[in-house]
Amino acid sequence: MGFHEVRFPANLSFGSIGGPERRTDVVTLANGFEQRNTPWAHSRRRYDAGIGLRSLDDIETLIAFFEARRGQMYGFRWKDWSDYKSSKASGEVEYRDQVIAVADGESATFQLHKTYVSGDARYARPIAKPVAGTVKVGIAGDELQESLHFTVDYATGKVRFIEIPPPDAEITAGFEFDVPVRFDTDRIQTSVASFQAGDVPNVPVVEVRV
Repeated sequence: MGFHEVRFPANLSFGSIGGPERRTDVVTLANGFEQRNTPWAHSRRRYDAGIGLRSLDDIETLIAFFEARRGQMYGFRWKDWSDYKSSKASGEVEYRDQVIAVADGESATFQLHKTYVSGDARYARPIAKPVAGTVKVGIAGDELQESLHFTVDYATGKVRFIEIPPPDAEITAGFEFDVPVRFDTDRIQTSVASFQAGDVPNVPVVEVRV
């Protein structure tokens, strides 16, 4: 799959509308009860990139970005301003934000993920596109240094330790991240007159698996 490690202009995504979607198959039985099942282990996010456009220069930037990606051909990074870091929205990223694994004494590589908790229910979302320079990692409560103790593959979200962590050690991480997406259309229709009158183009963007 073609993917460009470039972020859609964050100032344009700031005003976008979007969020996660799930796919659930619902079957209503003869007795009125339901059976529900989902073929998706993970949610998929959709956004509208047109909402954040505020000037004709923004439209020009959008068209240039769209053309460089060849429409739907190449994926890219997207900053979801409502959910882009491991900490609370009002907090600062720190190395104890998320427990990403408990060491088994054999593995040196671990996938970043963010866990969403509501009551007793939990969902672990794999993070494949961390932002360079923002990843902080710790083992058993001690913060480590990137390059000295670990490396990060910023294209996959995998953390690799220089030395294998000791068994049963809790591995924690904090980070900012982008969503891997692509345009969900091969056509952008714009009109200077309608834009100045308050209308904005519809530019759908959808998350991709990487």
